[in-house]
Amino acid sequence: MSYKAMSADVQLLLQQLHLHKCVLIGHSMGGKTAMVLSLQRPELVERLVCVDISPSVTSTVTSFPAFVAAMQAVDIPRGLPRSTARRLAEEQLRSTVPEPTIRNFLLTNLVSSEDQFVWRVNLEAISHHLNEMMSFPDFQTSYTGPTLFLGGSKSEYISSNDYPEIERLFPQAEIQYVPDAGHWVHADQPQQFLAAVCNFLELSPP
Repeated sequence: MSYKAMSADVQLLLQQLHLHKCVLIGHSMGGKTAMVLSLQRPELVERLVCVDISPSVTSTVTSFPAFVAAMQAVDIPRGLPRSTARRLAEEQLRSTVPEPTIRNFLLTNLVSSEDQFVWRVNLEAISHHLNEMMSFPDFQTSYTGPTLFLGGSKSEYISSNDYPEIERLFPQAEIQYVPDAGHWVHADQPQQFLAAVCNFLELSPP
């Protein structure tokens, strides 16, 4: 599990959809994947939007490893109805993931399989590659297309310490912050998020 592998997945999807050029918008890990694709294959990317993430090490500002460990520790007996299984999982996650919006997002990955509830995402692979997920590949190239780094004003994922590397890799980048938003910008302030993205894409907000 690596950003270059996930970039290859997106490139394959673009081929399957017969898209020769696209606007890429990615949040957090998706934002790093979008950055890697843009740096590898700039001809495929018309514009790039990176939501609350930068091309830097994020291990000091994220609770992601704790979330993964909490999900791995969830224990749900077989044969329970969905509502009961979800309630049990939520109770077990609450101490590590106190924010309801984040907890509910994680619970969207709880699915039924052969009379028991399991996590849809490959937690084992994620846990084995956490260091790689927290870092960013080394690039000496740049993406010169229009780029927006859109952070949450209450988040630490895009700080002034990241600006030099952003400018080196993405020389046309704009950096904006959505007021009163944390890391989950699109969930915390959906209308302001949409307005910022549409303005960058020169579209009218829905």
